[in-house]
Amino acid sequence: MAMRHHRAGLALSALFWATASQAAPAGCAEFGGDGQLPVLTNEALGQQTVLLCNDAFAVLHSGISHGPLWTAEHLTEEDLERSMQIGRVVRFFHADPRLSFEDRAELSDYRASDYDRGHMACSGDEPSRRAQEQSFALSNVVPQTPELNEGIWTGVEMAVRGLARREGELYVVTGPVFSAPRKTIGWHRISVPWATWKAVYDPAEDAAGAYFCLNNTRPTCTIISIGALTQATGVDPFPSLPDDIRQTAMALPRPRQSPYAVRTQADPERATTEARP
Repeated sequence: MAMRHHRAGLALSALFWATASQAAPAGCAEFGGDGQLPVLTNEALGQQTVLLCNDAFAVLHSGISHGPLWTAEHLTEEDLERSMQIGRVVRFFHADPRLSFEDRAELSDYRASDYDRGHMACSGDEPSRRAQEQSFALSNVVPQTPELNEGIWTGVEMAVRGLARREGELYVVTGPVFSAPRKTIGWHRISVPWATWKAVYDPAEDAAGAYFCLNNTRPTCTIISIGALTQATGVDPFPSLPDDIRQTAMALPRPRQSPYAVRTQADPERATTEARP
């Protein structure tokens, strides 16, 4: 009986993802500013990549880092209101069945790793249960220290949602940046970024900027221009922006106070706890 239930669950999961992947590509570009998704300016990053289109965000996934290179969202006041009405209804991460076993991350890669599974497109942004479920796929996750993930990174996510509610809409692109040689975790050798970033374009103000956050046990975030971000990461989050906007960092709001009690990499309970939104 248990085996039959397990197989039924797998079948439903496959149907869910098949429906999502078939329906989304036509609207995938809508998550990019001016209808353009981010582009890679570092050609080396483009090896073994696949574009994954979800209900409320797009992901460029790397089979080399075994995680996202960027995620793109169009945050609107209306969608964030729906997200608040839904609340947290999904709590468990899962491997993305659209990817091959060799290219994707598995839950076992994170066990006893001392790293959280850090969302790039935040689950708290998602306007439906299905979109929230998609945000918990490991294709939308990179290893983050608990000090970053549960601390100032949460504060950045909260600040960006607050700005989107105030302005009415934002385009948001999020991703990791890696150093050489890369640090890895797990059997699949998941790449650990030395920093993660969140770029914001505000159409109402015609301005853009990015949070750049160090992925360590004493994380800090700085606000930089899109031009500086592109140079540092090899990812251009908003390729249609004119140079004057690219070179000037907008006055982004300060990260808010995280509501979570931040754990540390030495905390033995952390490895078996599901990460926050």
